[in-house]
Amino acid sequence: MKNWKAISLSLAATFLLAACGNTGSETTESSTATGDSELVISTFAISEDIINNDIFKPFTAETGTGITYEVGNSSERFTKLQNNPNSTIDVIELSQANAASGVSEGLFEELDEEKVPNLALLVDSAKEAVGTSGAPYTMNSLGIIYNEEAAGMVIDEWSDLWDPALEGKISIPDITTTFGPAMLHLASDYKDVDIQTDNGAAGFEALAELKPNIIKTYSKSSDLANLFQSGEIVAAVVGDFAYPIISEANPDVTFLVPESGTYANFNTLNVVASSDNKEAAYAFIDWKLSQELQETTAVSLNEAPTNSQVVLDDETAANKTYGDIAQRAKAIDFTFVNENLESWINTWNEILNQ
Repeated sequence: MKNWKAISLSLAATFLLAACGNTGSETTESSTATGDSELVISTFAISEDIINNDIFKPFTAETGTGITYEVGNSSERFTKLQNNPNSTIDVIELSQANAASGVSEGLFEELDEEKVPNLALLVDSAKEAVGTSGAPYTMNSLGIIYNEEAAGMVIDEWSDLWDPALEGKISIPDITTTFGPAMLHLASDYKDVDIQTDNGAAGFEALAELKPNIIKTYSKSSDLANLFQSGEIVAAVVGDFAYPIISEANPDVTFLVPESGTYANFNTLNVVASSDNKEAAYAFIDWKLSQELQETTAVSLNEAPTNSQVVLDDETAANKTYGDIAQRAKAIDFTFVNENLESWINTWNEILNQ
């Protein structure tokens, strides 16, 4: 399904135009924006009213650039770009894994601080990801959620998950999920081996050792709420974004990010190589990375900031990869992950899903 919407904005007036085609596949057509120029953005299908009000309108008011946008999930939109690299899209927002594939395939422009000055203000892990994935504009990270009373022990480090006292009591993300590759990285760290030196071999040894403690590998983090509620698990490895849903159903659980560190996952922005409006595209990415906007979207879109200058109050910062946690979060090289993922899935299934 293709879903196009256009927004043309000025200081005097705002026009929202959407046209829907009448084909059986429910395709839609873009409308004409009336700004000084037009920027075409491919983005996630979430909170469109907030995105219009907090992101698109201020950008157009400042620059005079009208915005047309396409919405959908990351994989669908990326696949469409792969099939049509000469599309009219100027800027695309993607998950880190899809973005890394696009960088490897030469679909995007190389970004630098001269074109996007706010790149210089990113937290360290986000800076690490720029070369392989584009400009990270929001992030989350991996942690441990657990019920201390049910576990009968304090869990405060990744290595605690291998404790025999947790036999048959934990859940970890499947390798095919957002944080599945991060779990393999953590397992390699447990063996004190850099995952890129052995392509994950030591990590799989560690996972084989962890297997007695794993009752389930999950595909949807929302499933963990029921597993905690039924008492099937007392601990799980999960992204910070899932904690509010799980804790709402299970108020006795605690979420922590070990002092030894964690791994980050980003949503990123890239300028499509075929874009005819690159200067406006760079300006939009710089706006998305700005302190001003990220302090706004941390509240309105619950996005953890990547700009190191962003200051959040305690309520807004709660359960986000921010501050000290952001400083402890390491970037994952998804170019390396994508190159190995097929074989990792096979090995993972042989060890954990039999």
